[in-house]
Amino acid sequence: MKQHAVMKYQVCSYCVMDNSNPGVTFDHKGQCICCREALARKPHEWWPTVEGRARLDAMIVRIQREMADKPYDAMVGLSGGVDSAYLAHLLRRDFGLRILAVHVDGGWNTEAAVRNIELLVRKLDIDLHTYVVEWHEMRDLQLAYLKASVLNQDVPQDHAFFSTLYRLARKFGQRYFLTGVNFSSESIHIPEGGYPAMDGRNLRAIHRAHGSAALQTFPVLGLLEYLWLARIRKQIEIVKPLNYLPYDKEAAKRELIETYGFVDYGSKHQESRFTKFYQEIYLPSRYGFDKRRLHYSALIVSGQISRKEALQELKTPLTTNQHSARDKRFVAKKLGVPVSELERLIGLPPVAHERYANSHALYQVNQRLRSVIGRGR
Repeated sequence: MKQHAVMKYQVCSYCVMDNSNPGVTFDHKGQCICCREALARKPHEWWPTVEGRARLDAMIVRIQREMADKPYDAMVGLSGGVDSAYLAHLLRRDFGLRILAVHVDGGWNTEAAVRNIELLVRKLDIDLHTYVVEWHEMRDLQLAYLKASVLNQDVPQDHAFFSTLYRLARKFGQRYFLTGVNFSSESIHIPEGGYPAMDGRNLRAIHRAHGSAALQTFPVLGLLEYLWLARIRKQIEIVKPLNYLPYDKEAAKRELIETYGFVDYGSKHQESRFTKFYQEIYLPSRYGFDKRRLHYSALIVSGQISRKEALQELKTPLTTNQHSARDKRFVAKKLGVPVSELERLIGLPPVAHERYANSHALYQVNQRLRSVIGRGR
């Protein structure tokens, strides 16, 4: 990352994305490519209007009609976080959907996340399927990713979830997965800023190079199989109901707290102790990137926060030395390595995922096709 030292530091004139990531570029007005792209997508992906609600109502009616002879109308991922919890609440309260909640336990759940899931499942009277990943396999795979020194350290958790989802769809004859992913708070992406979690070939290659335990039960799904199921056979249709509503995450959180006694677990996507470590320690230490910039910039695009407010929020430290040391101790102990070894792994030079065998080219072709199809709707 030496190139960052000679670059003039720049922050977007519209949102709060900066050039700590080399994929973030700016136009002559100082506006970054991330929010320009999000604003261009906004009319095609978010409908916080009466028309949007009408479209959602019609979609739910169609799903209920098509799935009438099945045990469930749809599957919903339940992580213990705000977005997925509010979605489950909405679908049961407003539509009475028969939901199969799906949760994958990779060994990193926070106590708050577990409690939130238990509260929702009980009070909403919905079925929950929890797949528990064998810890010795998850541990070995996550250590392999740290040793590989690649960017997306959340791949093992994310891959396990979506692989489990497709397996459950086959088991229960399900066609719809309703997700809490939403434009309102997640519209900002860095060009080439991540790596697809569903590249099973890359996952296996990284594990072969750096792992030691056999992945006998870990639910690996090859990218070709994933694309076959997702794009060609279309086994599951992924629907984002929150994109048809004027979704406000803070308002949703307040409603969940008042209705269920929901526990606020902290920052975005930190229902997992490993994700918390990844976002607050690994990414800033390795890449100098504060992932809050993505979230705040998305809120600016959706009109829920001003740029001035976001900049003020960013002045608050992402973590403290005390909390960082505590989290490192927890993660090191959980992975069975000394803190000094974890710090060594954090300090390794970055390595591209593509250094290992992969199917990334095929994934990119699929993404381009999805983009074209999505814009044509």
